[in-house]
Amino acid sequence: MSLLPVETTVGGEKQKKASSFRRNRRKKEAKKSRKGEREREREMGLPNDDVVVIRQPERPGEPSVITISCPDKTGLGCDLCRVILLFGLSIVRGDVSTDGKWCYILFWVVERGGEATRWGLLKKRLLGACPVPSLLLGIDGYFSRQLDAEQQPQVFLLKFSCYDHLGLLHDVTQVLCELELTIRRVNVSTTPDGRVMDLFFITDTRELLHTNSRKDETCAQLKAVLGDSMTSCDIEPASAEIAACLQASSSLPHSITEEMFSVELPDEPSTGSFPAFNSLSVTMDNSLSPAHTLIQLYCHDHKGLLYDIMRTLKDYNIQISYGRFYASHNGNCEIDLFVMQIDGKKIVDPNKQKALCDRLRMELFRPLRVMVVSRGPDTELLVANPVELSGKGRPLVFYDITFALKMLGTRIFLAEIGRHVIGDREWEVYRIYLGDDQELAASRNKIVEGVTKMLMGWD
Repeated sequence: MSLLPVETTVGGEKQKKASSFRRNRRKKEAKKSRKGEREREREMGLPNDDVVVIRQPERPGEPSVITISCPDKTGLGCDLCRVILLFGLSIVRGDVSTDGKWCYILFWVVERGGEATRWGLLKKRLLGACPVPSLLLGIDGYFSRQLDAEQQPQVFLLKFSCYDHLGLLHDVTQVLCELELTIRRVNVSTTPDGRVMDLFFITDTRELLHTNSRKDETCAQLKAVLGDSMTSCDIEPASAEIAACLQASSSLPHSITEEMFSVELPDEPSTGSFPAFNSLSVTMDNSLSPAHTLIQLYCHDHKGLLYDIMRTLKDYNIQISYGRFYASHNGNCEIDLFVMQIDGKKIVDPNKQKALCDRLRMELFRPLRVMVVSRGPDTELLVANPVELSGKGRPLVFYDITFALKMLGTRIFLAEIGRHVIGDREWEVYRIYLGDDQELAASRNKIVEGVTKMLMGWD
């Protein structure tokens, strides 16, 4: 009888060892299977964790490196640069290569200002900008599906009132940006008793604004910043009639459109603290590659420079096969782009070459238009932001405008955002009424210079 417990114990140990062996073998098989799946995903163009990789710098002051490997599409570089610009990052170096189906992109980025970057959220937004692969049977196997027709997000109306103070509109804009709420249009007015009535047409990047928790979070964040000066806050879906207001804008006087949206390139060097037009160059060369046109650009750096270039090429349906971007310490940039038309051919038509080169020169010199005009006793600041053919405009423009005016100690009496088609282009126009302060009328150049520098990222 004394041997029974021993045999039972030995048998139990053997069962445990066998069970442990089987578990370890299943783990190894599962790991091997997952590895094989990832390899097949790469071969087929299916998304995986390696689509976007962000590597932090080893030493302070060095740039972070963003690596993107995904299916290609026309305008992908523009979409990615727009996301990076939205997070307040500056691209100091870039490398892009593609075979027409799959692309490999490297961006070296640095932070602007003192705010910490939300790297996890940035990765999520970059993943969202990459094409979604799908299994489309063809001669070469699997191809990427280009999502050109993006679904329009739902528009909401944010209404709140509060007592006015210097920098109020910027404080509100900063809260909305941090919450990933995109301002589509705004109408701000100040009553004689000093109260501000704000109407913001907004969309939610997270697509959660229809929930009570997201609405409460937004109002609570505004209350935390504005304090007791905020008297009411309400968010509701915009009706069809209200949403239609997004397409309606007060007309611009002909004299303003003629001066502000001129497509004529300047003949004389710039004056003041801005870079001269004759310091930039755009050239094309068809002799260095049998299949591609080489576009070489040399210019002064500014915030969103690479986005402006990519946006222009996207609107012209130009595909980049290989590109290199480098910003030097003296503020100048060199860009080499090997490109082709959407039909896979070089750009050989002299008229097309001239049109594209002229547009690139203008985008490098004046990506945004800023001017100050008199409206009777009032002073009006106008800023025009070009809109992509896809309907998107440069991000954070309103944020930069309100921040610049706050730094200049200038109050905003009324603000409006509208869209206008001038010639063959659509523009997002910001109209800011600055009141009847006589000192403002005498400091137009100071306002234009301050707002321009903030938009361009110049110190």
